[in-house]
Amino acid sequence: MGESDVTAAANEDVLLSMIDISKEFPGVKALDNVSLTIRRGAVHALMGENGAGKSTLMKCLFGMYQKDSGRILFEGKETNFKSARDALNNGVAMVHQELNQALKRNVMDNIWLGRYPMIGGVMVNEGKMYNDTKAVFDELGINVDPRRVMSTMPVSERQMVEIAKAVSFNSKIIVFDEPTSSLTEKEVDHLFGIINMLRDRGVGIIYISHKMEEILRISDEVTIMRDGKYIATKPAGELTMDVIIRLMVGRELTSRFPEKTNAPGATALEVENLSGMYNQVRGVSFSARKGEILGLAGLDGSGRTQVLELIFGILTRKSGTITLNGKRIRNRNSRESIRNSFGLLTEERRATGIFSILSVLENTVISSLRKHLLFGFYLSAASMREDTRWSVDSMKIKTPGQSTQLRSLSGGNQQKVILGRWLLNDPEVLLLDEPTRGIDVGAKYEIYQLMIDLARRGKTVLMVSNEMGELLGVCDRIIVMSGGRLAGEVDARDTNQEEIMTLAAKYV
Repeated sequence: MGESDVTAAANEDVLLSMIDISKEFPGVKALDNVSLTIRRGAVHALMGENGAGKSTLMKCLFGMYQKDSGRILFEGKETNFKSARDALNNGVAMVHQELNQALKRNVMDNIWLGRYPMIGGVMVNEGKMYNDTKAVFDELGINVDPRRVMSTMPVSERQMVEIAKAVSFNSKIIVFDEPTSSLTEKEVDHLFGIINMLRDRGVGIIYISHKMEEILRISDEVTIMRDGKYIATKPAGELTMDVIIRLMVGRELTSRFPEKTNAPGATALEVENLSGMYNQVRGVSFSARKGEILGLAGLDGSGRTQVLELIFGILTRKSGTITLNGKRIRNRNSRESIRNSFGLLTEERRATGIFSILSVLENTVISSLRKHLLFGFYLSAASMREDTRWSVDSMKIKTPGQSTQLRSLSGGNQQKVILGRWLLNDPEVLLLDEPTRGIDVGAKYEIYQLMIDLARRGKTVLMVSNEMGELLGVCDRIIVMSGGRLAGEVDARDTNQEEIMTLAAKYV
């Protein structure tokens, strides 16, 4: 350890020093002598492309992985947490990007699981658990019923519950891993209010995000990683988006969005009077053209995701018709939708997109197995490997190999595997729900380019996104949902965020 590291570790303002941390997995060195210093009452952003090692570094801190070498000093004492529970008990909490909650249990069960308040050591004190949950929510300004079952809540509310859980441990350090990926702008403002309150209390915040506007807005310091290595730590006030991008990707990125080279043609998809049996979507009608990227905007809970799921047949339609290239289709379930040349990339990849314990190859070809059949019943390993090779190369997926379990890849690379899965099916209509959620700026650009390339080939792309700039930068038209109804339609070239937000609030 160098003299500067010793000095930093001895500084009473320093909560955490991670010094020369290395971690290797079969076929890949995930961390290569990475160092990080976190101070009391400061928000320290951690940035890097997908696969840069950010989450791996935090998992080494949190006890989910054991580092191969290096030192961790927490409040000046050398520390090696053996598990997530050990870290929590010692004042380090983490809000994970991929929510891992007991969806059949209620909110307060999820917050106090493993540390229930007991009566006489034999019975859970439900009253105290409710009051303690309410106290945390009131402090954080979260308006959620502690007795509500998690599965009935939107992703954004479940995310706020996870944040409240971390705060309930009275942690000295809280790691936020892509906390705003499913939040609206209003909810982001609320989250930042919570973070500022924690910072004022002296809590050290580690904030992982690919959203550079947020990083520059909330952070005090920024550490940037690339390919498992430490690149730089700088005060946020000295950084610009261009500088961050250059440090992250190691090259200049002249624009956030590729040039729109697609040319929308004749009408391909027509949706008329679409309503859901068990959700709030009511009487939605719109059309989309060949070679068009159509955005779906709206506030959380407006029905954007449900529109895609109704079209794809994973939600039950109460009414409505779907017409593709002049032919009425039913899309009663996902299998029928795939046969009708539709593909759907879901919002929650962990819950509904990936098979985490299966390999990259298996996740890639799972929706196109028919094309790999020999003699009607035998799957060709060579054919599957060839398609997986194409997907890995074209999507620039960082993986040690095709047999690697998908759960060992970064979130962004998992997303690329799912997108590659659908591209192998060559769908006429591709439904994308938050396709760049949790993905770095370089990978976002690549996915935008893929979408434009698909549209240029005459495909129809529907995209839901919480990021207004993304919708304006990539889409040709944008339809706006509000309260389960279609509030309006705008041309992406002639509109602005204010007009979209006005429409989004029309039926709220």
